[in-house]
Amino acid sequence: MRRSWQWYSGLLLLAGSSAALAQQQTQITIASVNNPDMVTMQGLTREFEKSHPGIKVNWVMLPENEVRQRITTDVASGAGQYDVITISNFEAPMWAKNEWIVPFDNLPEDYDTADLLKNPKEGVSYQNKLYALPFYGESSVTYYRKDLFKKAGLEMPERPTWEQMDQFAAKLNDSKNNVYGICLRGLPGWGENMSVFSTMVNAYGGRWFDESWEPQLTSPEWKTAANAYVKLLKDYGPPGATSNGFTETATLFSGGHCAMWVDATVAASVLSDPKTSKVSDSVGIAQAPKQVTDHGANWLYTWALAVPKNSKNQEAAQTFAEWATSKGYIDLVGQNKGWINVPPGTRQSTYDNPEYKKAASFSPMVLQAIESADPNHPTLKPVPYTGIQMVVIPQFQAIGTRVGQIMAGALSGQSTVDQGLQQAQAFTQRLMKQGGYTK
Repeated sequence: MRRSWQWYSGLLLLAGSSAALAQQQTQITIASVNNPDMVTMQGLTREFEKSHPGIKVNWVMLPENEVRQRITTDVASGAGQYDVITISNFEAPMWAKNEWIVPFDNLPEDYDTADLLKNPKEGVSYQNKLYALPFYGESSVTYYRKDLFKKAGLEMPERPTWEQMDQFAAKLNDSKNNVYGICLRGLPGWGENMSVFSTMVNAYGGRWFDESWEPQLTSPEWKTAANAYVKLLKDYGPPGATSNGFTETATLFSGGHCAMWVDATVAASVLSDPKTSKVSDSVGIAQAPKQVTDHGANWLYTWALAVPKNSKNQEAAQTFAEWATSKGYIDLVGQNKGWINVPPGTRQSTYDNPEYKKAASFSPMVLQAIESADPNHPTLKPVPYTGIQMVVIPQFQAIGTRVGQIMAGALSGQSTVDQGLQQAQAFTQRLMKQGGYTK
């Protein structure tokens, strides 16, 4: 069939328009942890691109330990591979001070920063400026199976002690039927097993450092907490606990294999949703366990979106970060994925929303945990640092990672608790001396 000149001309014009549009589009790359809320954000990218046709979004999604390493290396070296990064209240103030990330100076009025919850907002600010936008915030709580507690004649207090947790676990453990008394993170990592274990240390009255920055890892409080942690998982935990991080323990609990689990408040929606949890109708929630104190017994953590200084597409990157942390995005998730699945812990309006309150009966407990966490007074005894399950200094990433490996070694029987803590103390002393904190 013969084609007219006009037909070829139109085809060339169409091709030229498509090429011009592709050239006009700004491409941004987002490096993100592969947690469920971030996976939802990735899935809704098409909605952002629809409303922002000049921006094309590419994703790099990785497990927590791996994405931290990649982002830190990229940002510290100024390589500029990523335009938007998921960071936390650990990195944000330090990276802002180093001028590695840019402030959000010109947020639109309808973004409504006054709606942001105080703790998550302050955690990602530096000198009263937002350097990252909170995507979701969390504390830690105790999840438990109400049906198993009822069957055993037990009652969960509003805030149990770790000693009570041990007693409950002993009565609820049914390993023959693949139901374990307690599940806790055992996977090494400062953001994995050390998140839970650091709050245990706090609850037992311990601290990472004294007021002179001297490490306290061989103190009686550390030894008591470490022995309690190892005993719980060895006696009443699932096999292979050193391979279980947040995702794995969430899967165990939602599959009906844990009587109790102490972990992030963000898991409440997954555990309470019949689509993702076999035990959704029997999930109970209490505050995270205390022991001699409740100071620092529940953590505070905020996943946030930041823009590296070396991004070549800062304006487009900030536009995406604003969109993904806005009230409108929360509404979008609620309408598309169900209100129980909206990213929690960042905005007061979420907790005031009747639809969210109806879907998420656990929301008052979660809000209480987030608001009660105090990173400025995280321990029973005075300390020179901020942070609850972490210490906001550059050295902590290496210290927390190494101590996490040592704790996993004690859990798997490679060393005793005392031997492990001696190693952890020596390693921490060396890094603090190298960092100029101690002589």
